[in-house]
Amino acid sequence: MKHSDNSSSANDLEISVVIPALNEEDSIRRLLEDVLGQTLKPAEIVITDGGSTDHTREIIEEFITAGAPVRLIRTTKSMPGRARNLAVAASRGNWIAFTDAGITLMPDWLEALTTTAHQSSADVVYGTYEPIINSFFTECSAIAYVPPPFHSDGGPVRPRSIVSALMQRRAWETVGGFPEDLRSAEDLLFMNRVEKAGFTIARTSQAKVYWQIQSNLWGTFKRFVEYSRNNIRAGLFNEWQRTIFLYYALIAATVFSVIPLGVSGLIVPVVAWLLLLMARATKTLYQNRQAYPAGFARNVLRLVLLFPIIATLDAAAFVGFANWLLRDQLQLIKFK
Repeated sequence: MKHSDNSSSANDLEISVVIPALNEEDSIRRLLEDVLGQTLKPAEIVITDGGSTDHTREIIEEFITAGAPVRLIRTTKSMPGRARNLAVAASRGNWIAFTDAGITLMPDWLEALTTTAHQSSADVVYGTYEPIINSFFTECSAIAYVPPPFHSDGGPVRPRSIVSALMQRRAWETVGGFPEDLRSAEDLLFMNRVEKAGFTIARTSQAKVYWQIQSNLWGTFKRFVEYSRNNIRAGLFNEWQRTIFLYYALIAATVFSVIPLGVSGLIVPVVAWLLLLMARATKTLYQNRQAYPAGFARNVLRLVLLFPIIATLDAAAFVGFANWLLRDQLQLIKFK
C-alpha cells in the first residue's frame, strides 16, 4: 500500500514545525533560534507548553512579540503525545516536522528532511540523532544505551526517532495522532502505527540533531525508571524488560548452588552477575567500535565504567516495573 502523492518541490512544501515543551527555560531559546536559523525556513513553529512552572512561556512569548512565526498553545499537565497532537491540530502546514525541546538542530536539518521527501516521494522522512558527548561518562552512557548507527543513503543513521522527523499531515490524521496518556514510548507507538498504515518511509543521514543525555548515574536512573514504566504501559515489555528479567532469573537460579556448596556457594550468583555485565559491556563496545573508535587502554577504562551504567539501567528496569505494578495495575500508589 502506497499513500504518497508528493509531487511538489522541496521549497513548495508548507511546513509546520511542532514542538512539545515543559519547563525548558534552559534550552527553548536555543531551539527556537535553531529553527528560525534553518537554511529552509518553516511556515510556522507551533509549540505546546504542557504547564511549565519556569520561564519557558515567557521566553517563547519574546519571540512572538519580536514577530517570529511562532505560535504558543497553552495547556496544563500535558503528556508529550497530547502536546504534539494539540500543536498539529492548531498548525496549518500540509507537512509537519517534529523535534523536541532540549534538542540542538543542524542548520540544514529541515532542508535535508524536505529534500529527501521530494527526491524519494516519501510520505515520512526520518533523519538521525547523535548524543552530545561532553565527558567520559556521557561517552560511556552513549555506548551503553544509545542504539548504534547503521548506514543509509551513504551515511550513518540511528534508529528512527520523532526528534528528527518530517511527514505529511495526513499520516498523523490517518493513525489518529499520538497516544496521549504516556510520558514516554508514545512516539514509538505512533511511528509503528504510521508504518503499519502503509505510508512510504525514507531515511537521511543529513538531517542531524543532537540530544543531551544524562551526565550522572542518578539522572540516568531516574530517567530510565520513567522510561521503564511507560514502556510497559505502552505494551512494549518484550522489547526491553523481558530480556533483562530472563537474565536475572537465570542468575537467581544459581543461588541454589548453596545446596551442594554451602554458604560459599553464594559467590556463584555474584560471579554470574559480573560475567553477565562483562559480556554485555563487551558486546556494546564491539557494536559501537566504528561510532566511538578508541585504543585498547581507553576501551578498558570504558569497560570499567560500563559496569555501573548497565547495572543502573537494569535497576531502573526493575523499579519501573514495580512502579507500573503498584501505580497502574494495583493502583496502590497515587501520584499527582
